[in-house]
Amino acid sequence: MDAIAHKSPTDYHISLPDWLAEAIEIANDPNQDDEDSELIAHAFQFAYQLHEGQYRRSGEPYIAHPVAVAGLIRELGGGSAMIAAGFLHDIVEDTDVTCEEIEEKFGEGVRHLVEGVTKLSKFNFSSKTERQAENFRRMFLAMAKDIRVIVVKLADRLHNMRTLEHLKPEKQRQISLETREIFAPLANRLGIGRFKWELEDLAFKYLEPEAFQEIRELVADRRTDREARIEEAIEILRERFDKAGIEVEELKGRPKHLYGIYQKMQQQQKEFEEIYDLAGIRAIVKTREDCYRALAIIHDAFKPVPGRFKDYIGLPKPNRYQSLHTTVMGNHGKPIEIQIRTMEMHHIAEYGIAAHWLYKESGGATDFKPTPEDEKFTWLQQLLEWQNDLKDAQEYIESIRDNLFEDDVFVFTPQGDVVALARGATPVDFAYHIHTEIGNHMKGARVNGRWSVLDTPLQNGDIVEIITSKNSHPSLDWLNFVVTPSARNRIRQWYKRSYREENISRGRSMLEKELGKAGFESLLKSERMQKVAERSNYQNVEDLLAAIGYGEITTHSVASKLREESLKEQQLEQNEATENLEEETVQTLPTTTSRQPKKSTTSQSPIAGVEGLVYNRAGCCDPLPGEAIVGVVTRSKGITIHRQDCPNVENIESDRVIPVDWNPINANNGKRSATYTVDLEVEVIDRVGIFRDILARLSDQNINVSNASVKTGQNKPALINLSIEVKDHEQMEYSFKKIKQMTDVLSIRRLFDNNSN
Repeated sequence: MDAIAHKSPTDYHISLPDWLAEAIEIANDPNQDDEDSELIAHAFQFAYQLHEGQYRRSGEPYIAHPVAVAGLIRELGGGSAMIAAGFLHDIVEDTDVTCEEIEEKFGEGVRHLVEGVTKLSKFNFSSKTERQAENFRRMFLAMAKDIRVIVVKLADRLHNMRTLEHLKPEKQRQISLETREIFAPLANRLGIGRFKWELEDLAFKYLEPEAFQEIRELVADRRTDREARIEEAIEILRERFDKAGIEVEELKGRPKHLYGIYQKMQQQQKEFEEIYDLAGIRAIVKTREDCYRALAIIHDAFKPVPGRFKDYIGLPKPNRYQSLHTTVMGNHGKPIEIQIRTMEMHHIAEYGIAAHWLYKESGGATDFKPTPEDEKFTWLQQLLEWQNDLKDAQEYIESIRDNLFEDDVFVFTPQGDVVALARGATPVDFAYHIHTEIGNHMKGARVNGRWSVLDTPLQNGDIVEIITSKNSHPSLDWLNFVVTPSARNRIRQWYKRSYREENISRGRSMLEKELGKAGFESLLKSERMQKVAERSNYQNVEDLLAAIGYGEITTHSVASKLREESLKEQQLEQNEATENLEEETVQTLPTTTSRQPKKSTTSQSPIAGVEGLVYNRAGCCDPLPGEAIVGVVTRSKGITIHRQDCPNVENIESDRVIPVDWNPINANNGKRSATYTVDLEVEVIDRVGIFRDILARLSDQNINVSNASVKTGQNKPALINLSIEVKDHEQMEYSFKKIKQMTDVLSIRRLFDNNSN
């Protein structure tokens, strides 16, 4: 494709695809200089070439997605490096291009942005939760270096949500749930309201489709009446503002997004008609002073609803959102919510961090250096601290969810400083928010000058004073009522350090129960276990055992990593054996002295992936070699091997399911040394000699019958129950075929122990 910089869609005398027309428009933004346009055009052309021949589930060329992401970034005011990263954000994940190549072609800044949003798809993890946790760890670390990373990621997620209808329902729900729990709150934390609202509504559409449709229809049904009431109120206010000399830059109706309506209905247990802010007006004025003057005029024109006024200008939200909110009763007896703000406040409400970038666009990487006034990023710093503290993937994901939801309780220190905490926070949460040592040595608390019970939820405006003592220490009871992840984590950390030996002993016992006693002590001292500890972010095996005993990491997570290390060792042994065999073959010469090749060192275990671990075949499906299998980590029986299509596997948590396979046939004699018992039920016409004939067919195949019984009834078919020993699935199917060929056989089926799992 030829260069697109310095061209417009009209320069092409043909009808262009929408994505190409948009790419040309992005590259020729009049607000960009020639150098920026060249960078953007080069990024598009590079992405176009790499994604050529790739298509999305919708059938459109894949390049349409990066173009849409770059367009969203441009709408937010992102510079050339960010827009280039929008074009390139998928190429490391989906092609063979490396981050080093991106840096060479587009500079270090673009490389860091692309690297920050690239998922770990080329690495192996023991569970989806672990993969998700590690992806978020990387993303937040990249955000800390350059906050623009998350803006690119949010644009990527928003366009994926807009085109989600082309995926399977299960995938739609999975992506929508992650969007609602992680990405929409992230957009809110960064103040990017326009992204947050659309992400929430799109997730709502797929997670609660019936409720979504119902709310949408209710909003549409009442739209005409609502708009008429809004216009009437706007005309009244416009006249009042003109008389008072207040210059209004914008005065218009404000739509409420569907998920916001649904949330209020659920949280407040109200019907649709009872929601106050279905009808809203936004007034944008010149100055902060005008905001308060406009508020007085509004309250004079309409009767305010008690308890429905909020001053987010004097006390901004943690994401720096500022507005005055008030609800008044309109002339038709219907409530109307009115927001009053300046244009600068409006830009921050819509674009958040993008309204005033902390960093200048440049070719080099920019480190994250928050200043004292950048308190809105303390949540990000907290997430980074937890990178090392929270090893368990599930707990880390939950901590992210908890910490991303907006702080909505504002309390004061005795010095008058404002502290924002999560709703329901207690004096203990407050103490740990101030400093870890204050929480660890907390003796008591005064709230508004009076002694307070430590589990009392704090209210807006409370003045909190923490009393400390060097002899005081945390109580495990605090974990029952603290609500902030930081407080919960600090309490756990204190106990982990203080009761280390006890935790090591408990962890050892728990892991032994999971893996079995056979060879357990030698396994703990093995290099394999040390590798598992390091992979779990612990320095040594003792630290790993302490973490198990404390509940920081689960035993089945450790068992999964052990299995992976066993697979690696086995593969290494096989590779070495193959290399040795090839070397000997090359060195063998046609002389009178012959040399025997080395024997394969392939593991003698019939199951690949459970070496060194206790395992057993599940009685509910009796898997045989040749059948697709999976392993399920249990708490007391080691690893249980199931067929992949076993119904019991469907109800097991994905974190407990691990991939396993049958080892290849023994190289020495072409046969497997083990046989497997299969229980059969054969329904036959009851005649003399039928049982003998079936046994003869099995004997012809060298199949041993270890147990047999016959049930007969007058004028009914006979049931023959057999326990036979076969080498694999193929031999079993062949024996079934031979028995079915007998004219007196009505049916044959396998029997399973339905009480076993």
